[in-house]
Amino acid sequence: MRRRTLGGTGISVSEYAFGAMMLGKWGNPDHEDGIRMVHAALDAGINFVDTADMYSEGENERIIGKALKGRRDEVVLATKGFFRMGQDPNTGGLSRRWLTRALEDSLRRLDTDYIDLYQVHRPDPATDLDETLSALSDFVRSGKVRAVGSSDFPAEQIVEAQWVSEKRGHVRFRTEQPPYSIFSRAIEAAVLPTAQKYGMGVLTWSPLASGWLSGRYTSASDVDLTEGRKVLQQHKFDPAMPANAAKLAAVAELAKVAAELGRPLTHLALAFVRAHPGVTSAIIGPRTPEQLADLLAGADLVLDDDVLDRIDEIVPPGTDLNRLDSDYVPPALAERRLRRR
Repeated sequence: MRRRTLGGTGISVSEYAFGAMMLGKWGNPDHEDGIRMVHAALDAGINFVDTADMYSEGENERIIGKALKGRRDEVVLATKGFFRMGQDPNTGGLSRRWLTRALEDSLRRLDTDYIDLYQVHRPDPATDLDETLSALSDFVRSGKVRAVGSSDFPAEQIVEAQWVSEKRGHVRFRTEQPPYSIFSRAIEAAVLPTAQKYGMGVLTWSPLASGWLSGRYTSASDVDLTEGRKVLQQHKFDPAMPANAAKLAAVAELAKVAAELGRPLTHLALAFVRAHPGVTSAIIGPRTPEQLADLLAGADLVLDDDVLDRIDEIVPPGTDLNRLDSDYVPPALAERRLRRR
């Protein structure tokens, strides 16, 4: 497993990060199976593990804590805070009040006394960035956190955060965690160049585009809209929507490219993400040992310019095939009152 330096932190991380979201009741409820998967990833050379407090409502962090027993020092451990963890509206967001508690809760569930990378899971328009960065700086200075980062921040807010840190003497975001895949390429226009400009590490999530690039869907009949999260996220999967029909058409073309390489589509999808010079590590999120084994087998694939050019022809650079796939919508677009007098 090749290594890269995580932004300007000096921390060496693997090109793959083990994304733990599917461990627990959201995916694989068998804790022992999850622990074995984490160990298999570490044994294969992955040293970067990413989780979040809200995954399976804290269960995910507990599984990771058990999995890292006796191996904590060899792992670069990342977690995130922001999403509400209770009924009280103050149990979420990026206020100092909440983040201080969220960090302590994560440390307890993960059974560790420090986090290598603590990330704010989404922007919070209700909280001044100065407030958030001040709290994060105190976490670093206390020794409970080694570095801090953002997730799903648009380019303009990445710039603002860097400016606030410089102006106010806070620690700065060293990383950004955006979605990135062949089907979700909008970050190529501004987010990735901005992160590169500020020397930030980038760890990308959903390289298989919520399963569309797993090879599982080859026709509309393969998409079962009554299955799991598809019930709640039909906008991402319903093949009757033109944007999702475009995904099926693109899968057919990409499958031909993968077949010519003698590789499964999953390997092509992950190699594409790793090919961008702005990407430090691609987060893989397997639910089963078999999925993990397949993804690990593709770690050696490097795409040449001819293959990348063909992918560009199928999905042009900077393009999101379905703009509704985005899990973060800026308030100015999500709330009508902000667009009307």
